[in-house]
Amino acid sequence: MNKKIFILLLALITTSARADFSTRAKSAFLVDYDSGAEIVAKNADELMPPSSMIKLMTLAVLFDEIKAGNLTLDDRLTVSENADYNNPLWYPASKICLVAGQTISVRDAILGLIVLSGGDASVVVAEKLAGSETAFTELMQKKARDIGMPLSTFGNASGLPNPNNLMTSRELATLATHIIADYPDLYPMFATKRFQFKEYKSDWCQDWGRTHTMNYNKLLFIMPGADGLKTGHTSEGGYGMVASAKIGGRRLVGVINGFNGQNHDALAKEMKKLLEYGYAETMNKVFFNPGDVIVNVPVWYGRQDTVPATVQKPFVITVPKENGMTGVRVVARYNEPQPAPIAQGAEVGEIIAQKDGQVIARAPLVAVNQVKKVQFFGRIIRNIRVILGID
Repeated sequence: MNKKIFILLLALITTSARADFSTRAKSAFLVDYDSGAEIVAKNADELMPPSSMIKLMTLAVLFDEIKAGNLTLDDRLTVSENADYNNPLWYPASKICLVAGQTISVRDAILGLIVLSGGDASVVVAEKLAGSETAFTELMQKKARDIGMPLSTFGNASGLPNPNNLMTSRELATLATHIIADYPDLYPMFATKRFQFKEYKSDWCQDWGRTHTMNYNKLLFIMPGADGLKTGHTSEGGYGMVASAKIGGRRLVGVINGFNGQNHDALAKEMKKLLEYGYAETMNKVFFNPGDVIVNVPVWYGRQDTVPATVQKPFVITVPKENGMTGVRVVARYNEPQPAPIAQGAEVGEIIAQKDGQVIARAPLVAVNQVKKVQFFGRIIRNIRVILGID
């Protein structure tokens, strides 16, 4: 079996690097959603307290339960003493303002987490799904590892200061990308600008709730196309945000952490600057869409001599606008011949994009259709043809 390399595009011209993005944040990361290309990375792999951005993992675990059919948005969750607004833990923290013994719908818990950054709602969710917040952190840890976050650790579900709450900006972007891709029916909730909880059980909470309805994510109000995700803030760690915007059909995901701005408005302006840099300095090139026949891979002992190969999702690369496609090479790699039988959708190779010798994108090549194996006598005839040099 031979390794075959099929060159699909070659544009080898020397390129120059684009200017670096500058930010006062301790850590920043910007990635193209479709290509996975890294556009900006500043201390992107440094573990830092994520503050309330950790609630994205709380939501991801909850979303899995909804996706699996174990919960609906109308199901009711019971509030324990741990989530009661009278618990001193919640005096300085963001919350919905819940009372022990009341129930809250799953929908309101989600919106309370997203819009009001309700730490009390995170406890309610954790206790429903795992029995305790401590046990829930084990689910968070498992979820992180399952989606490709090897470094993140979790001490609670709310993001309140805890030495075990540590995440990198790169892994926060991985989490955001996962949420956008895997929960398309739930993700639009992250664009909610205002949420007014209607089931307060105390006069104090009723008064408090009148002035606490606006999303902490001020990017939603100042950048067209912005549709999520979550902010965070602690006095020790500064401000942070995980954000996404979709403009002209192209989505970027950005993360900022350790930003020492004055408030959430300043944080939003910094994130807007990061996202606008990505749109201004880079562009996407779509090479192939699912169903496009990229290459025909030879098949051994198959009822067809070749199997057409395509991609499972659009194959996209991100390049600087200044240089465009210069320095880009796209190749298809596969072993030939592929032994039959081959199932539809089976991986038969990979497609790789390189720019100036560096891999910038790769994706599996999959079979467009199935190829069945020829029967015993058919294989004998095929061997004879090979020996005679007919094939």
